[in-house]
Formats: sequence, structure tokens, C-alpha cells
Amino acid sequence: MSHNPIFPVPSQALTRTRMNSSQYAESYAQSIANPEEFWAAQARELLSWRAPFQNTLDWNFHTATIKWFEGGKLNVSENCIDRHLELRGDKVALIWEGNEPGDTKSLTYRELHRAVCETTTLLRSLGVKKGDRVAIYLPMILEAAVCMLACTRIGAIHTVVFAGFSAEALRDRINDCSCSILITANEGLRGPKTVPLKTTADQAVSECPTVRHVLVVKRTETPCPMQDDRDVWYHESLNSIAGSDNSAAEPMDSEDPLFILYTSGSTGKPKGVLHTTAGYLLYATHTFRYVFDLQEDDVHFCTADIGWITGHSYVLYGPLANGATSLMFESIPTYPDAGRYWDVVERHKATIVYTAPTAIRALAKEGDHFVTRYSRSSVRLLGTVGEPINPDAWLWYHSVVGEGRCPIVDTWWQTETGGVMISPLPGATPTKPGSATRPLVGVQPMIVDEQGQELFGNDVTGRLCIRFPWPGMMRSVYGDHERFRQTYFSTFPGLYFTGDGCRRDEDGYYWITGRVDDVLNVAGHRLGTAEVESAIVRSGAVAEAAVVGVPHDVKGQGIAAFCVLHAEVLPDAGTKMKILATVREVISPIATPDHVWFVAGLPKTRSGKIMRRILRKIGEGEYGAVGDVSTLADPSVVADIVSLVQAARLSKD
Repeated sequence: MSHNPIFPVPSQALTRTRMNSSQYAESYAQSIANPEEFWAAQARELLSWRAPFQNTLDWNFHTATIKWFEGGKLNVSENCIDRHLELRGDKVALIWEGNEPGDTKSLTYRELHRAVCETTTLLRSLGVKKGDRVAIYLPMILEAAVCMLACTRIGAIHTVVFAGFSAEALRDRINDCSCSILITANEGLRGPKTVPLKTTADQAVSECPTVRHVLVVKRTETPCPMQDDRDVWYHESLNSIAGSDNSAAEPMDSEDPLFILYTSGSTGKPKGVLHTTAGYLLYATHTFRYVFDLQEDDVHFCTADIGWITGHSYVLYGPLANGATSLMFESIPTYPDAGRYWDVVERHKATIVYTAPTAIRALAKEGDHFVTRYSRSSVRLLGTVGEPINPDAWLWYHSVVGEGRCPIVDTWWQTETGGVMISPLPGATPTKPGSATRPLVGVQPMIVDEQGQELFGNDVTGRLCIRFPWPGMMRSVYGDHERFRQTYFSTFPGLYFTGDGCRRDEDGYYWITGRVDDVLNVAGHRLGTAEVESAIVRSGAVAEAAVVGVPHDVKGQGIAAFCVLHAEVLPDAGTKMKILATVREVISPIATPDHVWFVAGLPKTRSGKIMRRILRKIGEGEYGAVGDVSTLADPSVVADIVSLVQAARLSKD
């Protein structure tokens, strides 16, 4: 018997479903028995090819080599736009909801095609060619989608940088992959705030020798400095090339790089996750179709920014490859008040809402009336992404937002996986609040112990690995394949290690228990402990820092920083503010610690390794459960830290 409440598949989800429970069981069994045959059939059915592939899969997890659909040629832009023009040319492809309520635009597939072709011609006039890297540092505006698709039309590799990142973060990403072009805006709008994107971009590019041009979208009327011979206004340039057409789509090999997306690693240096053309597009297309039970009249409202993988896969590529209508959202969930999402849902008749547990928790705290004053009658499916959702938030989402009638797809996946890996299917899977439930068709998860031995059966807890490739998986860390092999394939040789802990319950449902390495997951954003610690030390006040994740009611996981100050620095509010400001500047406000505790020393082994597990227990308030401290060079520091943290918490930090 299950100890967790089970919610059956709602009856209305069964009436319009792409896959019911028996179909799932049959398809899953077939996909595991003969995965290459399964994915080859999906590739032929779901994608349009310029030339057919000759070999479905070549792989070796020991050398971290994965190649899908070799010999095939295709273009992502053609798959997302051109092939829909005959039957869906007048269907809305993208709806844009701006920062201010009611500031909306939309593009049909035909209009999107025209915009992408014009931008393709513009980029080529600036010298962009196949294989070049293009950095995109834009707010959630239609031009962001258009520029990404134009890159794919050329065969240029885009790297989208979240428009909340600092100049340093942008600089490091541009330099890591030697971008020749940066596309940005004069400024961004985010709730009541403006974001000085061009100013930040100028700071970054001043230390980026490979950038030849900065293409600037005019988002607002605020002027910005423009550098002669380097900076180009986007819309003015489009007007200047009107009448010319150099927009032919480049035929791409299946394994040609598509995009690089930087994600934090435990070493501090962000990893350039490299995804390739055919496998990524197939997986985004396939998972979007089945996880969201796609129907022709759907309006898909994914709240993610395109700076993250969720925006890539489920705002842009997955929906458009399926010929769906996707809603892009520029603002924040609490502007002008906590009813904004549901106002958007009512006005645009959204049928699917896909958002993060962080947003759900934040909105739940504001009260039900912000939800119930808007109609959600159009919504038939709810989804969550970014981190495990706690059961209380799941139940609120289900009962208040979904009125108890909408299935919830609680999706587990990663930047590295390209698309959803474990999730309920709306018409096939009874759900449990907090569980990602079962693997998608074609996905082969396994749970191993710390020695890498597989844990068979149900009611087991260990490390989550994947035993067999899937088309959407990353192919390398850009410029550092050995780091790719070391990070994902060396811990348990022959397996892809996700870095997550996992429990498989008595019913065979999967529950993600969080990161087992030193990567933080703050509001669905992955941050390396090393990069946060480095930023803290950059403040000049701190000699040494260690950060750990701690429970947070809204963000899921917050950040606690244990700081050893330089001798002359006072442990006061001014020092704390200096530390927080430095982290915001060097990384992003997302990385701002929730707690800063000034300590005399850190718990270290005799070899100098910081024992973060001890700090994690202290941060979680489990002062009596720090475990064995006998291996520490100075065990007395633990009691000192416990006393300090207890005192700080009594005085609310």
C-alpha cells in the first residue's frame, strides 16, 4: 500500500489524450526492448529531413561519446516554421505578453517566418556564418525568439544569457565560446524595475576581443550609448536591408552544434552545455507532444525565461516544432500584483500553464483571492519545473488554481537532458503530490548505491543514473570534452550520473531528493557553491567562505554563507551588505545568500577540505546531527559555529 495520496487521472484528461495508461505501458516496453528502432521511428515521424539518416545511434558512456541519426540533414528553423506554412500559416505561433498588463503582440507562423528570414539576412550581412557563436542577452521579447531561430537558420550556434546576469557573467560566457556577435537591448523591463542591458553589455564587451558587432533592439525610448563601427540598431538595420533576401536555411548535419547554454558546476567555472541539432529537436518535440498531451487548439503558457533550458525547450523549440501556439511572458508573477499569471490566463485563454514551484509557493502565500478573481476555465493542464515541488504547494496548485479538475505534470529533467525525463502523462499516470512519478517512454533510469551497485525493486533510495542514451542529451562541455566525461560519466563508469539523489517508492514512483554534489538549486536555478564562494571573497572583506543550501519556504532552497573575515574587518551590518552587493554584482541577485554568518573558522579535514555536510546540517538547524567530527583538523570549530548560528537565529540573523 502507498503511504502517499494518489490522485487518479481526471476523467476529462482521458477524453482528449495522446496516450492512456495501457498505451504508455506498451510503448514504454517497446522503447526499452529496442530503443534504437523506437527513436528512429519517432525521428522519421516527427521531424522533416533534407536527407535521411543512415545510422540511428553510436555511443560509449566510458568515453562520453553519443551520436544520434548520423548522415541525416535537416534545419531547425525549417522544422519550427517553414513546414507549417501550408496548413498553419495563419495560426498564431507566438503570443507576447509584455511587462505591463495588456501590452500584447502576436505573430502567426507566416509572420514569424518573415521576421526570421529578415533577421537571418541581417545577421549574414554582419558576417555571421555556419558554426559562428552568437550571444543573445535579451529580455523576454519576440525579438529574442526571432534571433534564436535566425541563428538556427544560418547554422550559427546561439548562447542565450539570462538578462538578469551581471557584466562579468556575460563576459565569461562570451569569452568561453568566442562569440562574434552580441544581441542585446537598450534596456529591459522587469516589473517595476528597468534593467540597463546595454550598459551591462558594454561593460562585458570591453573585455571580449572576439565580439565584432553588438546588435541592439530598441525595447524602450531610453537612450543608450552606441559605439561607432561596432554597435548596430536592430530595427534600423532591418529597414536598411529591406528588399534583399539571404535567408536560405542551411542544411545541418544531425550532430552539428545547435546551442550552448551555460549552467553552474561545482568547480565554479560555468559549464557550456552543448546540444546538437537533430537529437535535441526530436526530444523537445516528442516530450512536448506527450507530456503536455498536445491538442491543436492549445495555448501553451510556459512562464520560463528563454535564458534557461525550459525556455529553449518549452517556450520555443518544442511548441513550434509541433505547430503549437506558445505564450512568451516578459514580466514577473507579482506585477502589478499576485494575480498576474491568472490575468494572463484569462485574457489569452491559456490551456496549459507550466511554471516553477518557487512561483507557486510565492503566489500561494499571497492568498487565494488573487487566483479566484480570474477565470481559469480554459486551463486543462498544469505543470511544474525546476525543482521538486513540496506536497503543500502541489495541493494548492491542484485545488485552487486547477479547481481540482486539472492533471499536474511534475517534470524532472536538467539543462543537460534537453527535455523532460520523468513525469506523469496527463491521460496515463495517477499522480502523487511531490513525485515525478514514472520515466517517459524511451528513458531508462536506475538507482544505484554509493558504490554504483544497482538497487533493484521498489522502496529504495540512492543516486539517480540513466543507463542508456536518449536523443536530447548534451554531447559535450563546449571546449572541454574531458570535463564532460569527468562530470557525468566518471562517478559510476558506464552510466550517466544525474547528480541527484532519488527514492523509488513502493509503487515504483520516483521522488527526487535533491543534489548530492555541491551544486545549489535556488528557485530552480543551479548555482555552483564555488562560484558563490568566490564572489563572496571578491568583496574584500572575507578571507574564506563556504556556502550550503538550506530549506526556504518560497525558493525551495536558500543559501547560507559561513564567512571567515579578514582580521581588520568588523562583523557588522555594513560588512554583510558589502558581501551581498558583491554577489549580486558578480553573479546575479539570484545568488544572494539568505543568511550570512561570520565564523572564526570552517570545519576542515587535515588535508584542507571543507566538510560541507557538517555546515549543511547546521544550516538546516539539525545541530545534534552533524555526525563524526574526528577527522577534522580542529573539531572545536563545530561547536563554535553551532553556538553562533543559534544566537544569530534567535536575533533573526
